[in-house]
Amino acid sequence: MTGFPPATPQTTRRPPWQTAGIVIIAFVAALWVIEIVNSASGGDLTDDGIRPRQLGGLWGVLWAPLLHANFTHLESNTIPLLVLGFLVLLGGLVRFGVVTATVWLVSGIGVWIVGGSNTVVVGASGIAFGWLAYIIVRGVFTRSFVQLALGVVILVIYGSLLWGVLPGQPGV
Repeated sequence: MTGFPPATPQTTRRPPWQTAGIVIIAFVAALWVIEIVNSASGGDLTDDGIRPRQLGGLWGVLWAPLLHANFTHLESNTIPLLVLGFLVLLGGLVRFGVVTATVWLVSGIGVWIVGGSNTVVVGASGIAFGWLAYIIVRGVFTRSFVQLALGVVILVIYGSLLWGVLPGQPGV
């Protein structure tokens, strides 16, 4: 029976780098939309960040990475999130989801435990540095010189930003 189309439509898969690019751009775009809404509401959403050592402040663990203090704060997170998120996404969507959920919760709970008293902590820096740690550790465990070298290069480029997220720094 020639001339008939196949019973099921042919699907073509995107190359992993295209999927990674689409997903991370969508994630970062969502952060920008949230900041636009937050700014338009006078910053009311920022109050939903992590409140260290306050039981009610644990809810902030879920919301803090989506919120930023202002556009300058979001701008400083945008490039690291795009680069690091893209690299993690190259390992696949499921792995990205597991890594992101893990660093989201671990970094958020860590901030809740050690963050400054009477503060509200927001921002996706914990996610970015968790992704960076994952990239470096992945290179060690896979014994891939290329992945390890990539992680170290990224650490050298973005590592200086780490000092800016430690407690005691202006705005932290």
